[in-house]
Amino acid sequence: MNELPEGVNLPISKVAKPRPSAAAVISRFFEDDLEILLCHRVSEVPSFPDFWAFPGGGISRVDKNVAENNPSWFSEREDRESMIALLREMVEEVGIAPDGNGGFLNVSVEVMDKVNENKSEWSNLVIHGELLIDNFEPIFITERTTPPVAPIRHRNRFYHIATGGNGIKPKLPSGRSEFDEFQWWKPAELLDAWLSHSVKLPPPQVTLIRDIVAHGFIELSKKTPSGYHRIEYANGVEVVPIPTATLPPSTHTDCYVLGHPGGNRILVDPAARSKEALEILRAKVSEIEESGSKIIANIFTHKHPDHIGDLEKISDFYNAPFWASKETLDALNLSNRSTESYRILGEGDVIEIDDETWRVIETPGHCPGHICLVGEAGIVSGDNAVLFGTILVPSSDGDMNEYLNGLERLRALKPSLLFPGHGPMVANPTRLLDHYLKHRKKRHSRVLNAVKSGNIDLHSITNKAYEDTPDAHPELAKDQTISHLNALISSGEVIYDSGKFKPAK
Repeated sequence: MNELPEGVNLPISKVAKPRPSAAAVISRFFEDDLEILLCHRVSEVPSFPDFWAFPGGGISRVDKNVAENNPSWFSEREDRESMIALLREMVEEVGIAPDGNGGFLNVSVEVMDKVNENKSEWSNLVIHGELLIDNFEPIFITERTTPPVAPIRHRNRFYHIATGGNGIKPKLPSGRSEFDEFQWWKPAELLDAWLSHSVKLPPPQVTLIRDIVAHGFIELSKKTPSGYHRIEYANGVEVVPIPTATLPPSTHTDCYVLGHPGGNRILVDPAARSKEALEILRAKVSEIEESGSKIIANIFTHKHPDHIGDLEKISDFYNAPFWASKETLDALNLSNRSTESYRILGEGDVIEIDDETWRVIETPGHCPGHICLVGEAGIVSGDNAVLFGTILVPSSDGDMNEYLNGLERLRALKPSLLFPGHGPMVANPTRLLDHYLKHRKKRHSRVLNAVKSGNIDLHSITNKAYEDTPDAHPELAKDQTISHLNALISSGEVIYDSGKFKPAK
């Protein structure tokens, strides 16, 4: 059931340490309605393309140096570095700065360009009085930490910056920017747009918008909720990172909770095995049940052990039937149980969760019986593609031709989001799937060309096919070469005879 070749062990990755960052929740009153400013991220950025987000960013070395060299700036605050980063980012990204009297003003594009070209210019402009920081008193409202699913994480502090009704207008710098559009949103309308899948929001900001709608800024400033919060990738799609013995750089498997609080719920890939993982899953199950929900099923995307939990221990704290492909159920010896305890899933099957529908498609390339779930929010895609790292097609039971076909199928569906088995959600599925297909097809061609060039044994074919990747793990490179050769033999382009690989005539 393991996807690694026999005898291959890879080092375990460490969970990334969060980096401090600061974000500005800028508000205004327009026609007596409170509105908040969000920025639309351009399609080309690698992180959250086409998402709406608050302005802000990481606390840079420059910000830390500025704080150290100017000890009088925000000397009464413990979050001095956050204040400096916040002000710099506001100038860089939206052209807004304090006026020195507790209000705000627009800065020129020329000032924005200076700071964008060199972060140190922001402090120089303050020192020379061209930018002011006096009487800047943002209200800290919450802290959100990126879940342990990516190699880069942030501990993000959100600050409310109330501009009243003075008519400030965000603007773009003249050069490159991660944003291409601004919009003022009534919080309740923004939340409704996200709930209807009309707009995309980064997960930490979803719960923050919910809090703003439910409590308002005054109550939030009193509570300053931090620590644990739900990670909602889309409406009806929550992720619970489960620590597993998976392939680096991943450290966790993404367990998805489909459905809504108070209604029926389904867990996808509840992979908990260790004591820590089981406690995380137990806590989530308790939270689900306390919301009035019932877990109606566990679905497994495939049979690999980093996606399958300790079923006996899981059954100690909740009971729900196991749904998966026949191959997965057989591998887990679940198809021998009573029919009430399992359901065989296959191509075209429909799964109803109250008012939402998910459809099963088969993508058996990574391993036999691998399935995906297609819904309005996106695709729960298992181990077909991940944002960080790569996907193996094991020579033991994977199928490279089926894997490529599966990627083509996923791309043809044009999903808004991919919810993979590991790592963060994929905000631009088409771009990622294009990359995977291009990479795999290129490797496929290199293996075929290696055979056509007269290489007849596995060792020489692997060396030739991976000349462009000298740092590849030798055993993994060999195993993937076998997978490509098997596919080429299956398609009739290569023959294997008397221990030798030859091009088909």
